[in-house]
Parts: sequence; structure tokens; C-alpha cells
Amino acid sequence: MAASRYTVAPGYRVNVRSGPGTQYAIVRVLPLDATVAITCQKYGEWITGPYGTTRIWDSIAPGEYVSDAYVHTGSDGFVAPRCA
Repeated sequence: MAASRYTVAPGYRVNVRSGPGTQYAIVRVLPLDATVAITCQKYGEWITGPYGTTRIWDSIAPGEYVSDAYVHTGSDGFVAPRCA
């Protein structure tokens, strides 16, 4: 099954990290108006962003995570399988 694509908050260049928290290294930065495919989600550090406060992190590629607080999923919960 293909992962759904979601828009990143307008006007934000979101840091992509190697794990679910700000203590993890930045592996790249998403461009403005990016969309991401969420392959799985897991709990991590609490983050406040334009879409609220959450501890859900979205895996957008192997070893690449963004806080769900910056991704418009339309949900406060999980929209993809839990990461292993």
C-alpha cells in the first residue's frame, strides 16, 4: 500500500531529523510548500508547532523523521502504522 502524502505547514522549512526528537541530527531541511509521504509514525519528544502540540513523529524515509506538529494530517492521532 502506498503512503499518503501530506502538506507541511505553509511558510516553514522543517528540519528532518535522524530520530524522533530535537536531540537527533538534522539530515536535511524540507523546502517551503513541501509534501511528505508518511510511511510510519512513532512517539518521541513533545513538540509545539502550527498544528498543535504532539509527541507523534512521522517517518518520511528510512532514518528521516519530522514532527507531526508541522504536518497537516487532519488528525491528532496516528494516520499511518506504528514504526517498528
